Amino acid sequence: MTVPPTRDRLDPEQLNIAPLRRPEWIKVRAPAGESYQQLQALMRAKSLHTVCEEAMCPNLGECWGAGTATFLMLGDVCTRTCGFCDIKHGRPAALDWLEPERVAQAVRAMKLKHAVITSVNRDERRDGGAPVFAMVIRRIRQLLPGCSIEVLIPDFKGSLEALKIVMEARPEILNHNVETVPRLFKQVQPQDNYAWAAATLSNAKKLDPEVLTKSGIMLGLGEELGEVKAVMRDQRSWGVDILTIGQYLQPSKKHLPIVRYYTLEEFAELKEYGLSIGFKWVESAPLVRSSYHAREQVRSLSAVNRNLYGIAES
Repeated sequence: MTVPPTRDRLDPEQLNIAPLRRPEWIKVRAPAGESYQQLQALMRAKSLHTVCEEAMCPNLGECWGAGTATFLMLGDVCTRTCGFCDIKHGRPAALDWLEPERVAQAVRAMKLKHAVITSVNRDERRDGGAPVFAMVIRRIRQLLPGCSIEVLIPDFKGSLEALKIVMEARPEILNHNVETVPRLFKQVQPQDNYAWAAATLSNAKKLDPEVLTKSGIMLGLGEELGEVKAVMRDQRSWGVDILTIGQYLQPSKKHLPIVRYYTLEEFAELKEYGLSIGFKWVESAPLVRSSYHAREQVRSLSAVNRNLYGIAES
């Protein structure tokens, strides 16, 4: 029997947390403009999904207005039920093996210098859909030489074999988000495991030390600042090069509530701390999301990869 996609999540009322007023420094610009409309039309014409839309990213207007987007692969239905995410979940359709070609063609049509590819979780497959990531990386290289590629991958349940499939295609950046602190893992992402995140990021660095590794954390779900810094130290011990830290924003009343808003000073403190313990790049601000300023990161940090792949400087 097919399970229909759903967006139902935990009932925030059960957590007894009153809604908070959004601080004045968190301002989301509504998407508009010619570049936004052209990009939206391109996505629809090629039957593509973006995490920008599916996850209701607050930077959608800024990024699409600049002609950049994060492609969502492996369909638009996730097998996990994370309490912060607005992507549909349920039983997904079979993999579309033509999807990598359509994504690569869109990347070429947009003339991107840096492409970001992510996906839903596909836990019904032993490989988690890893071959599709490898296919799209290789096809983009064929169609648009010099375009750098970042993949934001699932944890593949810690599978080294699945991770190897992606790493052998050699993306410039291998990204996997930890999202929260260990104490809140089962509440925030019930089917995830902190050990799987650790295995994914540490093994990626072992498989190819030249590939930049990246991870992200959300703030405002009930964690303590000391716990956040402990996760940051863990990520550095796994060899993570780039870190993104942003404020969690509740997509709807059915999602996990915001326990508190962090101040601009606290985001600045975490950025300074991250750089002090050895991260090569830290993006830390309320509206920062995983792909924010991704192009600038790879341009600044991938001198080795520029020689390997001929990445454009601008």
